[in-house]
Amino acid sequence: MTATPLDLRGTPCPLNLIRTRLALEKLTTGSTLVVQLDGGEPDQLVGQSLRTSSDVGALERAQQPDGSVTFSITRA
Repeated sequence: MTATPLDLRGTPCPLNLIRTRLALEKLTTGSTLVVQLDGGEPDQLVGQSLRTSSDVGALERAQQPDGSVTFSITRA
């Protein structure tokens, strides 16, 4: 199954969280969403929300060389 990309670098808080949640809601169970975010507050806000969400089956976080962060999220 292919992953759905979502590039939110440069998107302010809390809009990046809202867009991530909306994209995740559109996915079917087992589908993957790959979200790119700026480091710092966006990383913390979205990451915290995803870690406590019942919609998330699996979550992986990767720091990128440019300071951004990539979350790979599998829908529960």
